[in-house]
Amino acid sequence: MSRLTNTDDPHTPHSLTRRDFLRAGAVAAAATAIDGTRGELPAASPVLRPHATTQATFELDEATIASLQEGMRSGRYTSRSITELYLGRIDAIDRAGPTINSVIERNPDAIRTAEERDAERRSGHVRGLLHGIPVLIKDNIETADRMRTSAGSLALAESIAARDAFIVTRLREAGAVLVGKTNLSEWANFRSTHSTSGWSARGGQTRNPYVLDRNPCGSSSGTGAAISANLATVGVGTETDGSIVCPSSACGLVGIKPTVGLVSRSGIVPIAHSQDTAGPMTRTVGDAAALLAVLSGVDARDAATSTARTYIVDDYSRSLDAGALRGARIGVARNFFGFNDAVDRVMDEAIAAVKSAGATIVDAANITTASQLGDPEFDVLLYEFKADLNTYLASLGSAAAHKDLAALIAFNEQNRDREMPYFGQEIFVRAQAKGPLTSAPYRTARAKCLRLSRTEGIDATLAKHRVTALLAPTGGPAWPIDLLNGDHYTGGSSTPSAVSGYPSVTVPAGYVHGLPVGMSFIGPRWSDARLIALAYAFEQVTKVRRAPRFEPTVRLP
Repeated sequence: MSRLTNTDDPHTPHSLTRRDFLRAGAVAAAATAIDGTRGELPAASPVLRPHATTQATFELDEATIASLQEGMRSGRYTSRSITELYLGRIDAIDRAGPTINSVIERNPDAIRTAEERDAERRSGHVRGLLHGIPVLIKDNIETADRMRTSAGSLALAESIAARDAFIVTRLREAGAVLVGKTNLSEWANFRSTHSTSGWSARGGQTRNPYVLDRNPCGSSSGTGAAISANLATVGVGTETDGSIVCPSSACGLVGIKPTVGLVSRSGIVPIAHSQDTAGPMTRTVGDAAALLAVLSGVDARDAATSTARTYIVDDYSRSLDAGALRGARIGVARNFFGFNDAVDRVMDEAIAAVKSAGATIVDAANITTASQLGDPEFDVLLYEFKADLNTYLASLGSAAAHKDLAALIAFNEQNRDREMPYFGQEIFVRAQAKGPLTSAPYRTARAKCLRLSRTEGIDATLAKHRVTALLAPTGGPAWPIDLLNGDHYTGGSSTPSAVSGYPSVTVPAGYVHGLPVGMSFIGPRWSDARLIALAYAFEQVTKVRRAPRFEPTVRLP
């Protein structure tokens, strides 16, 4: 759920900078075989093979929920035929061809589920917008079926959940067809400060579908790459800091990091309860809105959702207002610019588009406390990771192979050749050394995080400049996959929203040498619907997204 990097942040002079912290994940490469019994897609050699960019036209390229629903209503498609097309696409693009390696495991029951949805439709029962729609979810989200929930780790490679995560129950009730699980940066990028995003010991290395030798960012790497490459209609990622919005930006997607509490975390392998959330990763804002309506809801197993009761919107598609920018005051958080001249040019063009759509631009509207968040955030995550992961492992019951974080550390050491061929587990070790959540240092760090990110951060910035939302570059163009040195993350704006628990929405804004760059709309707590409206209006004005072409490397002038 956390994006990690090892590039020093010149604005954050800490011994362990935020960019040191925001960079764990991992790397290997594509798989070639499919276990037809369980749908397993095993990891393969770490060699990154170039591939020709010419691909056969895919019938469902850039298909939306609405277009597929119309296809099923008209009889052109059935849920089974759509599911078969996507499974064929996974074979052709993910496992062969460009070999993106984004799907860690296919659902052996996907076709049966699709047939059940078709039977319901024939009987006149349509559950909702997701009825019969294929969905991919990240492999840290529990499913009580024949798929595993491993967080990419060999330690949980055989872990079968006893019950669905709350959001999986919501997806099933809405009629979605789970076609598989996606690869991720192992343990959601919270194992090492020297990792490469998109790698897990179980799944290998996921590659960026736009340029195959580039990183998809993480930790929701597989979901980002898969949905961008049209391997399913929509996907679900998770985030602690950047893990939805960064891969969405790098893979040319819309990503919603909801207000913490809007979407339940029960049944999701945790990092930190103060920041964790799941959220949509889609090709359009409309699809993201439809998916968020299904994912959100009050869950008795997640106390944070009780606060959301009065803020949940039954249908976020009602927020899809093409005129939402007209009359809006939007602040430009310039303190997140300047890390890449080409990104700045893309962003300035995007700002001009926002202004042309009728918004008043307030430039600059900086979150001045952002550079102070690195150390206290990391400290909070270390404490909460140990506590929350131990609770999660205990919930797996007596059949669980590993009972706590200490056991995982021992497992990794015993299996160093498979689990740690490229990077270690320094974050695990540091978390294990932390005390309980009653510790004064933890409480102090958490209070500092809330003050800097909320009271003196986003809330203060919005009030000072009288703006509805802030905008900033989500991140830079994707960096090369580098097993030896790890990630080369250069910049981004995810941390204030992540630490505060406030929402952000990233939308494709442009390209740098063929690599996508996203722009984030950042708002106050529970402003999810408003941000969706702003993002939709921007999307309708710009129409930036184009499907990836699977280039072997960056084509420079």
